[in-house]
Amino acid sequence: MLRWFRAFLPKEERFFELFARHGQTVVQGALALQDMLRGGDETPVFCQRVNQFENDADGITREVLTAVRRTFITPFDRGDIKNLITAMDDAIDQMQQTAKAVVLFEVRTFEPPMREIGTLLVECANLVGRALPLMQSIGNNVAMLTAITEEIGKLEGRIDDLHDIGLKELFLKHRSGNSMDFIVGAEIYKHLEKVSDRFDDVANEINSIVIEQV
Repeated sequence: MLRWFRAFLPKEERFFELFARHGQTVVQGALALQDMLRGGDETPVFCQRVNQFENDADGITREVLTAVRRTFITPFDRGDIKNLITAMDDAIDQMQQTAKAVVLFEVRTFEPPMREIGTLLVECANLVGRALPLMQSIGNNVAMLTAITEEIGKLEGRIDDLHDIGLKELFLKHRSGNSMDFIVGAEIYKHLEKVSDRFDDVANEINSIVIEQV
């Protein structure tokens, strides 16, 4: 009964504008991460860009959480809004953790699987950016939202494979050499895989909302 009543009440649509802004920030963060993984002397510049986009995303997340507390009628369940924006923020937070590791260990060259993972993470970010506007009319966009979240899941699986391949190659490359190079490379792979895991979490949150709304 309550769900039926809520359907006829006016809802605060500003959440979708905030989601879109956050989604764009995540895309920009992923692009900066991709540029960082190309390596070279510009690496610290792109690390700083990742940090800046993460700070911007934090500000938008705070706006969303404040709006949740102050809004009488939300587009969907308050807990779902919090979980979705938190999952999105966790993705760019993990990008920042990757950039911090790169700065800490003064990494300037990256393995081919790392660069490929960077490209796939941009795809994940773009898919999230495509999904968010569709959530303004979930009933009309169930099929597209489902397809997008399934594609994110497939990308996460491909990144897992690249993580494993990359670690194996890294081990073979350094098993008779500098063990520290292996440790540092493994740390970068770990953070990159966690970024993809966080995007998978976003996809799961979107799926959960879709299921509840239809």
